[in-house]
Amino acid sequence: QVQLEESGGGLVQAGGSLRVSCAATGLTFSRYYVGWFRQAPGKEREFVAAISWSGNTRYYSDSVKGRFTASRDNAKNTVYLQMNSLKPEDTAVYYCAARREYSDSASLYDYWGQGTQVTVSS
Repeated sequence: QVQLEESGGGLVQAGGSLRVSCAATGLTFSRYYVGWFRQAPGKEREFVAAISWSGNTRYYSDSVKGRFTASRDNAKNTVYLQMNSLKPEDTAVYYCAARREYSDSASLYDYWGQGTQVTVSS
């Protein structure tokens, strides 16, 4: 069985920071790109970031570039998303997903976690 599990979400004040994690079981994480997506109620699921197998290549949406940083520890089968300078519009459920190749399209990812809620208050 392949499972991804997000953790680290919570409530934070605008301007604050939060780090969410994605832990994988049932697959060799080092062979996969990992994408981060988020979805707020009534809105489409939005690409946030992605990180390559080695961690040397990263992609970010324009809305989070300069504020969010993705990293990974393949020995721990874990990917992280460090979120700084958080804004109320960052409020959403954050999901991690895995795929063999890079994509910013949620529909192309093979494995998904259940999500973790991030709420940013004004």
